[in-house]
Amino acid sequence: MNFDVELVGKIGSMALIDKKDNMIDYTRVARLSRELKPGYVWISSGATEIGRLDYMMRAGSELPESEDAKTDYAAQGQTILMQTYRQFVDSKYSVRQILVEHHHFNDEIKREHLRKMLLRCKDQNAIPIINYNDAVSDSENRRMEIAALSKSHSKVYECVDNDETAAQVACLVHARTLLILTSVDGIYSDPHNPESLIEEICGKDDLELIANIEEAKKCCDGASRKGANGAKAKLEYIKDAAAQGTKVLIANAKYSLAEILGGKVRCTKIYIK
Repeated sequence: MNFDVELVGKIGSMALIDKKDNMIDYTRVARLSRELKPGYVWISSGATEIGRLDYMMRAGSELPESEDAKTDYAAQGQTILMQTYRQFVDSKYSVRQILVEHHHFNDEIKREHLRKMLLRCKDQNAIPIINYNDAVSDSENRRMEIAALSKSHSKVYECVDNDETAAQVACLVHARTLLILTSVDGIYSDPHNPESLIEEICGKDDLELIANIEEAKKCCDGASRKGANGAKAKLEYIKDAAAQGTKVLIANAKYSLAEILGGKVRCTKIYIK
């Protein structure tokens, strides 16, 4: 099977934060950034949480909780997030920020424009770093647009969750591997038992694989933070990518990309045999 991109990777907000010091985990971002290279597409959450922490550090307090606060934090955090990646990615590579919204995945012309841009990055020695455009996204307006699209589309992608964005990007660029980095080692048959890691979900074809993913979803509950959708949502989002032949890895962000891709650490692998 031929693939257009080697890796689509995604790191979640909580995996980017040093909980002890309540700030961006610069050591982790530096380590991951140094492993990025052309042929990789990187989806990075974290702008809103990083912006919140930066605002608190400068203002001494949080903004009142609201959709407007999320917008303001995201706008503040994006600058820090991209500055950090640019600082640590190998200087011989270009870094390109790409902010997406749901309509980029629900409109065929926009999907194709995005696909071509991402594939050009590989040829131009550049690393694309993608995030949802929270700074200009109004949730009420988005819900209305999604509802309208549902009337004319058999399937609608919201992509406000970067797990869904990563999976759709993997489909778009036909990635060999989709890597979802989290704060745990993968999917567990018992979420309260760290020894119950499901190391493989596979099938002889796409139909059997999807059926086995549905079985694994029954084990999932909870999420790493308020507003996150958790392991069950991850498994739902990655189904299209796995069904097209992309190997999906759900792994702990404490490990290096080389360790995960080289099979040297435990994680959940999802693939067609």
